[in-house]
Amino acid sequence: MQADDTSLLPRLGGQTILIVGDLMLDHFVIGRVDRISPEAPVPVVQFDHEEYRLGGAANVAHNVAALGGRVEMVGIAGEDPEAGRLRADLARLSIGTSGIVIDSSRCTTRKLRVVTTRNQQVARIDYESDREVAGELEAEVIQRIFALAESASAILVSDYLKGVVSRGVAAAAAGAARRRKIPLLVDPKVPHIDYYAGATVITPNHHEAEAVTHMRIRTSEEAGLAARRFRERAECESVLITRGEHGMWLLGPETETELPAEAREVSDVTGAGDTVIATMTLALAAGAPLADAARLANRAAGIVVGKFGPAVVTVEELQRSTSV
Repeated sequence: MQADDTSLLPRLGGQTILIVGDLMLDHFVIGRVDRISPEAPVPVVQFDHEEYRLGGAANVAHNVAALGGRVEMVGIAGEDPEAGRLRADLARLSIGTSGIVIDSSRCTTRKLRVVTTRNQQVARIDYESDREVAGELEAEVIQRIFALAESASAILVSDYLKGVVSRGVAAAAAGAARRRKIPLLVDPKVPHIDYYAGATVITPNHHEAEAVTHMRIRTSEEAGLAARRFRERAECESVLITRGEHGMWLLGPETETELPAEAREVSDVTGAGDTVIATMTLALAAGAPLADAARLANRAAGIVVGKFGPAVVTVEELQRSTSV
């Protein structure tokens, strides 16, 4: 454990994070596979059970809540049963839902995965409408950002290209953070790279960093060069490139460092980026230096990839991980 992590971890619970982004439900249909269908060369899945988990920006919120932070959500849901389930699941975690705007013209984003009891994915079906918000809908989202930012310690934009993060919405998040003098962190998508100017930290994975910078990232030196190019292109203060088993590369205004991967056993990398940005946002909101926030996020990522599906890390798990 870093020397100052002991004092940092208890402070995470005193922060309120405003999360703006694409809300999703992850729906798992789980069963056994014993044979191939005679009708087509596909496995026959004998249903065992199903479960729902929060996905997308909602999974980011779950991660913040699991670390003791308070959360307010701004996003969009449809007028359908999935929206009710999403709201109920968020409320159960004491996550604020007053910023969720209902759009009856679209469905609530749901990813249905058919999975075997051995955690092997057989198929995925996406229920979604990814058109970008505009007009009155965009104005309503922006209004809720400014209203809820008044009580926030940091703002986090979780962009999954499902329509919530328009240029105007991203600019509103940046403006609210600037006015309140609080950090703005962005989990980006490549087509929106021009939306994120003014962000405190952007957290691309190495594929996204390669796409934005038009360069290969295979070595530490290439990661450092890509981070500098990415920062210039995105017009942000700092960049944290997540590189899977190769760890992370952090470039800040006054620091640049490589963080080796801390995973001991990898089960599923789904949602690992959500855990990284949730942890880092909470740490920065609590006053941690950039490098310390990144180290804590790296440790959290090493824990969450050992779990199946979108998952979370707790303060207790972070504390235990330091003694291993």
